[in-house]
Amino acid sequence: MSDLHSRPSVFPWPPVVYICCVALAIILTVTVPLPWLGGTLAEFLFAVGWLTLAGGLALILLAIRALRRGGTTVNPTQAASQLVTSGPFGISRNPIYLGETMIMVAIALITRSPWFIVMGFAAAIITTYLAIRPEEQHLDLRFGRRYRDYAKRVRRWI
Repeated sequence: MSDLHSRPSVFPWPPVVYICCVALAIILTVTVPLPWLGGTLAEFLFAVGWLTLAGGLALILLAIRALRRGGTTVNPTQAASQLVTSGPFGISRNPIYLGETMIMVAIALITRSPWFIVMGFAAAIITTYLAIRPEEQHLDLRFGRRYRDYAKRVRRWI
């Protein structure tokens, strides 16, 4: 039995990647500030940021709830015991990571720091390679055709 069959990863990459990218965005915002839009558009984006933040948090909470209801783990280092395809997982195969990226974009809009957008996308790309692809292999090994059919219907991100 391969290691990916028993669990997708031995290290919890997603939270570490997002925390590091937030820290880097803060450091870059302070040391290398980038220009931001002004006037009415900035105020509009500020409001959109709060809505995006609420949406990202809601997406994460709904995804966690769906995983728990499905009787499987939220922990990215543990084996999935069930394939959850309903709720937020009917829209995105990775709604928790999508929600985390939305939160980083929201912080950019609220704080007027483009670095959070840059680092949010960097976190999404890094998470794709370090976590999502191994998770997909794990799910394919555990659930076979059911997972492959699901992956054909639902996109990785959005």
